[in-house]
Amino acid sequence: MKRTTCVILAVMLINSGAAFAAAPAALWAQHCAACHGKDGSGNTAMGKKLAIINYTKDQSFSDAEATNIIKSGKGKMKGFKDKLSDADVKALVAYIRSFKK
Repeated sequence: MKRTTCVILAVMLINSGAAFAAAPAALWAQHCAACHGKDGSGNTAMGKKLAIINYTKDQSFSDAEATNIIKSGKGKMKGFKDKLSDADVKALVAYIRSFKK
């Protein structure tokens, strides 16, 4: 009985995901790359249509501004405050910073 309880609790913890931040590359691929591109260049059909910033060249925004935009959205971009944890958003901001060449 104890073993079954431990297994059930372990599965629940693993599946909750709330306690752990997801890998930023996976978050980017899932939520951002369709418009912003895999490399952050904005070189996608939607990115070109919306004139999205090329993050490989322009990062003239603060981390706080990026955090706010990810959470609340901007223009046609929807916000992700209900889908991403604070840790996920922080990881995405750091990931965006890694695009700068």
